[in-house]
Amino acid sequence: MGREAVLSCVVEDLATFKVAWLRVDTQTILTIHSHVITKNHRISVTHPDEISWYLRIRDVKETDRGFYMCQINTDPMKSQVGFLDVVVPPDILDYPTSADMVVKEGSNVTLRCAASGSPTPTIMWRKETSELISLNNEQEVTSVEGPLLNITRVNRLHMGPYLCIASNGVPPSVSKRIMLIVHFPPMVTIHSQLVGAQIGQSVTFECHSEAYPKGINLWKTENDTVISKGTKYDIDLIENTYKTLVQLTIKSVSKSDFGAYRCITQNPLGDMDGTIKLYEIPSPTTLSKTTIMTTTITTTTIIRLPDTSVSDAKKKITKFKNESNLNNIHQNREKNQKSDWTEQRKSSKITTIESGLASTIFHSSSSRSHTIKSNFRALLIVFMHISESLLLMLYI
Repeated sequence: MGREAVLSCVVEDLATFKVAWLRVDTQTILTIHSHVITKNHRISVTHPDEISWYLRIRDVKETDRGFYMCQINTDPMKSQVGFLDVVVPPDILDYPTSADMVVKEGSNVTLRCAASGSPTPTIMWRKETSELISLNNEQEVTSVEGPLLNITRVNRLHMGPYLCIASNGVPPSVSKRIMLIVHFPPMVTIHSQLVGAQIGQSVTFECHSEAYPKGINLWKTENDTVISKGTKYDIDLIENTYKTLVQLTIKSVSKSDFGAYRCITQNPLGDMDGTIKLYEIPSPTTLSKTTIMTTTITTTTIIRLPDTSVSDAKKKITKFKNESNLNNIHQNREKNQKSDWTEQRKSSKITTIESGLASTIFHSSSSRSHTIKSNFRALLIVFMHISESLLLMLYI
């Protein structure tokens, strides 16, 4: 279409006869010999040599398609018929074809595409982003052929631009872009719900939200205070169609910053939030002190001697006590014998007149000796207890 079509007719031994061109379907005479009869200015005839006759149609239109006859006015008449086929590249018709559509998630959708052309064009659907198309049977394909694209229970993954492509082998192929918009309430996803940080560090929270129409995204503290971008906080939004990455950065964490933070997304269809908990990580110096203290306590606690060593120590202590008691008995006997012998000597030398005084002196001496013995025994008992403790410390 738009080009020049040329139909030829070769006639030998024409003599005085004439050659004419006719349109068969309308029985219209176009040319006779070298004269143009029709009033169609796009039609002409050429006769370059004695046997050749050419019918020329400039700027061919689709209406020019049909049968044409080359005829000689003999008796009987002689003729030859030819067919002019006009191919037309595809063209998408705006009225029957779907425009951009807005639907709610979960509803059924049908996209339509109509095209003209010769031969009749074929229609193919695909996503502009080359993503797979999810069909009703949960099958995913790169393209769908046919004038209709049916989607049952549409969801947010179906959202995006679709291309209706018409082609019939005659260049160029044409396409139309149809935007499918799916409305749905917000959905919030948080991958790290527990975040740790040291005092003075910078920490960033991430919140993934999905909503269409696009909603309002904000952060709140656990006491429901809205966080604004400023010297302490930094808030960033990274948007991609219906998805948004919301980031909150605390530039320098302080003691009062530990607690819960809420990421909230709101749109006309609803709202949703997610929570992130910020906890304190002890500083490295505190960890070092704790480790040293734990090591010291552990070393003091775990040292033990076998039970046999303790048993031997107790036996030695018992033996030591027995030997000390025997020594005390022998010493007491020797002291008593010496005391008796001294008393006999004194009694033999002291006169009867001095017997009263000697008796008094003897009782006094006896009392002092008893006091010294008592004190010595007490000291000995204390010494034994100290020795027992020392031995136990050596063996434990």
